[in-house]
Amino acid sequence: MKTDIQIAQEAKILPIREIAEKVGLSEDEWSPVGHYKAKIDSRLLSKYKDKPDAKVVLVTAINPTPAGEGKTTTTVGLGDALNRLGEKVMICLREPSLGPVFGVKGGAAGGGYAQVIPMEDINLHFTGDIHAITAANNLLAALIDNHIYQGNELNIDTRRVTWRRCMDMNDRQLRSIVDGLAGKANGVPREDGFDITVASEVMAVLCLSTDIVELKKNLSRIVVGYTREGTPISCGQLKAQGAMSALLKEAFNPNLAQTLEQTPAFIHGGPFANIAHGCNSAIATKLGMKMSDIVVTEAGFGGDLGAEKFIDIKCRKSGIEPSAVVIVATVRALKHHGGSPKDELNKENLDYLANGIKNLTRHLENMDKVFGLPAVVAINRFPSDTEAELKYVFDTVQAMGATVSISEVFTKGGEGGEDLAKKVLAAMDKPSKFKFSYELDQPIRAKINDIATKVYRASGVSVSVEAAKTIEEIEALGYGNLPVCIAKTQYSFSDDPKLLGAPEGFEVKIRQVRLSAGAGFIVAIAGDIMTMPGLPKKPTAEVIDMDEAGVISGLF
Repeated sequence: MKTDIQIAQEAKILPIREIAEKVGLSEDEWSPVGHYKAKIDSRLLSKYKDKPDAKVVLVTAINPTPAGEGKTTTTVGLGDALNRLGEKVMICLREPSLGPVFGVKGGAAGGGYAQVIPMEDINLHFTGDIHAITAANNLLAALIDNHIYQGNELNIDTRRVTWRRCMDMNDRQLRSIVDGLAGKANGVPREDGFDITVASEVMAVLCLSTDIVELKKNLSRIVVGYTREGTPISCGQLKAQGAMSALLKEAFNPNLAQTLEQTPAFIHGGPFANIAHGCNSAIATKLGMKMSDIVVTEAGFGGDLGAEKFIDIKCRKSGIEPSAVVIVATVRALKHHGGSPKDELNKENLDYLANGIKNLTRHLENMDKVFGLPAVVAINRFPSDTEAELKYVFDTVQAMGATVSISEVFTKGGEGGEDLAKKVLAAMDKPSKFKFSYELDQPIRAKINDIATKVYRASGVSVSVEAAKTIEEIEALGYGNLPVCIAKTQYSFSDDPKLLGAPEGFEVKIRQVRLSAGAGFIVAIAGDIMTMPGLPKKPTAEVIDMDEAGVISGLF
């Protein structure tokens, strides 16, 4: 079997001009970035305002496992399959972060014969958007410390600077640092730290703004710290939003690429779903809805994270309403959730499967009962899956009254997803009772509790003294009506990565709360989740290489 990168490098890739023409773009509406990538003018959204909106299909998954699920692969394959059936499709994906690419997770361009290309570019620097976000974030950080150094006219309390620096790499060494050392000329000493760029509020602001004016306004609203009297200090007070917007000018324009089967794809924005809101940019999705009849998009990790945030944050802010949801699962991953040892995942075992399928059925129930959306289960087939195992999953899902399809897009591309595509088309025609999991006018703790009890099925929520105090401050400042973005482990419905399957009777522990006033949500950090990941014992960086001809290997 060829590797993902070999398949991508051998693919027939069309000049980006032909892809732009396919979606109806004129020469003055896009700018090439090399031969196979393009930036699309974000201002087209207002130009296309009278065009009807396409229907949206959201692809999510069970809680991820080391056994693999293939959510991006399924998203790409489903888009290709719909294209083969004659539908006008746009795929909308997030940009990969370099941290996971060189860490353990790998890239985010799909796999096998269901990929977006050029795969190497997408998984590495792509069009430089994430670097621009890093620069804008760190410009604000530099302006804060320079303001303090130059006399601190705003009376910023150096102990309450909440804005952190960022970089697009997993580096645990930078989580907590002390800077401004070595004398007065080098700044004011204070505690500081780094987040990974995809967790930066600047990333969230870019992904949730729908035009440049809104982008600039949202940047100005970012709260960077507090005075000694507890008054919030904003980015706007530091007069930073103009320069930050200038850095983000090109990054705000969505990126156009293509799949192996030349289906158009927007790849733009990259917030993680375990520590941020986990969806591609609203501007890319909304532009895609003007350029196609069906948009296929994904939200990061499982339905308890990415899908919940897509609905409760992105849909609420942008007015998007999905017509159907696809939940991706694999037999191997379900057996992992059922307690199977790693070395037995390729062996038939219906007992492990029966125990682990509870994770899938809970996600199905959530889509139906919590969010009111019709769902289709996509079983991403592996060579080791037996007919008995596939039949068990098929029968279990159908017994719940849901639709299920076996997807073979990894090995067959769009052809292997045609059955899934037909079932998704049927689901899109079903009546929707779309709803959110909480109301904005509820107190912050009530919103957190609703997510934890309705979506995660927790018995309740415990809030640390520090987090409780922050919640009180946020509500007193008038930000209590914002949506909530819970940062927690992706591996479990709970905040404990070891509680697999469909745990019950657990308590979600909120240890810290952060205000993201610019992005327009409140981050509640649960369990031991980190906003700056670390590298694993054997990082993927050790196997990534390039030969004398400039051909890259080792990416996946």
